[in-house]
Amino acid sequence: MTDPTTIKHQTTLTSGTSADFTQAGEPFALFAEWFAEATKSEPNDPNAMALSTVDDGGLPDVRMVLMKGYDESGFVFYSHKASQKGRELAANPKAALLFHWKSLRRQVRIRGPVTPVTDEEADAYFATRPKQAQLGAWASKQSQPLESRFAFEQAIAKVAAQYIIGEVPRPAGWSGWRIAPVSMEFWHDRPFRLHDRIEFRRDATDRPWTKVRMYP
Repeated sequence: MTDPTTIKHQTTLTSGTSADFTQAGEPFALFAEWFAEATKSEPNDPNAMALSTVDDGGLPDVRMVLMKGYDESGFVFYSHKASQKGRELAANPKAALLFHWKSLRRQVRIRGPVTPVTDEEADAYFATRPKQAQLGAWASKQSQPLESRFAFEQAIAKVAAQYIIGEVPRPAGWSGWRIAPVSMEFWHDRPFRLHDRIEFRRDATDRPWTKVRMYP
């Protein structure tokens, strides 16, 4: 799966959804249209999304990550398996996402089960990262205590010396996850807080979608 600004997806955009998005018949075409518009209007990282997971005590965690691809099978991001999010997803493979595009006054909420991407997908994406980011993935013990910034820079320098020449391979502990939505809610700001909201729901990822209009 490639960068979301160039990714190809199977869904054909539904004409006219910009005029009244609540008439959209399914969620992926609508998301593709909104994401394309956000890519043009957002000043920074239109693919930024809040990722929510739950720890072993049931306490939610949320952080911003970057979506690195999407299609009808789900939304993909990458990180360290040993990170807090990685450990929480290993124990409870369900998550929620939130895209908030302030320039468009829109947001999309997504929930569903999570599965790891394949090694081939992770390798392909890792190869597209800048070399400094690749070295950082080797040097970082993500979510673990760090004594100082200098210690991190030393760890990066040590890895850089190892890979002066040639490609940097993907660390075994660095990979990605795919969130397959069972619900996708689209929200658009309206005056006086009389917002428009529609939610697409399905009982499982292989089931058809139903659409519900929600009170704001």
